[in-house]
Amino acid sequence: MSGKNQPHNVNACPFYFPLENGRYEVKPGLYKFPHDFGQGMADRQVFQFDHTFAQYRAEKLAARAERLGKYYCRQGCAQEVESLISRFIIQRLVEDQPAKFQLEKAAKERILHCLPSQDVLSFDSEYRLMGTQTENGGSAEYVDSFDALACQIQEDLAVVQLQNDGVDRVTALHLCLPNHWSAEEKIGRSFRDVHQPVPGMTRMNLTAEQLMQAVIHKGPFVRFAWGIATDARLNHHPQPPSGIDAKDWQGRAFDPAQAQLYLRVERQTIHGFPAQGCALFTIRTYLYDIDTDNFAAEHRDRIASAIESMTEDSARYKGLEEDRGAILQWLIR
Repeated sequence: MSGKNQPHNVNACPFYFPLENGRYEVKPGLYKFPHDFGQGMADRQVFQFDHTFAQYRAEKLAARAERLGKYYCRQGCAQEVESLISRFIIQRLVEDQPAKFQLEKAAKERILHCLPSQDVLSFDSEYRLMGTQTENGGSAEYVDSFDALACQIQEDLAVVQLQNDGVDRVTALHLCLPNHWSAEEKIGRSFRDVHQPVPGMTRMNLTAEQLMQAVIHKGPFVRFAWGIATDARLNHHPQPPSGIDAKDWQGRAFDPAQAQLYLRVERQTIHGFPAQGCALFTIRTYLYDIDTDNFAAEHRDRIASAIESMTEDSARYKGLEEDRGAILQWLIR
């Protein structure tokens, strides 16, 4: 991904296009954070906000209402780490988005006013959640500080911790907007195990421990991942909610007669905390409608080239096995 994309309109979502070489590649792709991708202030923010916040929050709340344990999992996440991560998130929100988040500090209490959601969150001095309410006097039900803060942002969150044996484990996942993977399946697993199903990961998995040491001790970093979707739903959990057809839910059925095609880009930031041997991963999903003015002919050509360059295993993993030919024909029309 080069250092510049198309100029950023401050009234629009940032536009990230990690396919500029026109090849499908599986690699770390780490850039030091912050990195200038031509998106102005957004490139320097951990947590990005735009006019789509209401959609992201609505999908997060709907996922939690379906079954919280399906989307939010913890296993062995120490209270010290939760407090550290919560404090970091609050500090970045207040620093990066001062018009949206204000923090009041007292001797034994921290009160965070969250203007986008209208929530007011109260924490103790260790940033453990004490209570929640809305600006209109109602209450919001969150189970802990990590859950409450994840519902104030457009990103999903993951915490990875190094264990005594040196192996990393995913100890917390707030994953309400997943791209065909499950928090319940990945919690407690190592980087190597989490990525084992991904075709082309063999070389990276051989150095998984070194990679995790690097992201914890040498960051922060930012990276991107991408895929193709045939609807604009953010939540593509592998298991649909009760009563919803699995094929309709997956967003991987392309109909050339009524074509909808989206480039789904994940902007991931990684912030390490060496003293505690852990890292926070943020995952912000962007859905770009390919049939719009944002996508010049060269963008469509590079998407097509990247899809063509996929192995059969990679195309199957990305959900393109059945429709790859039809999608390529539509892209190059």
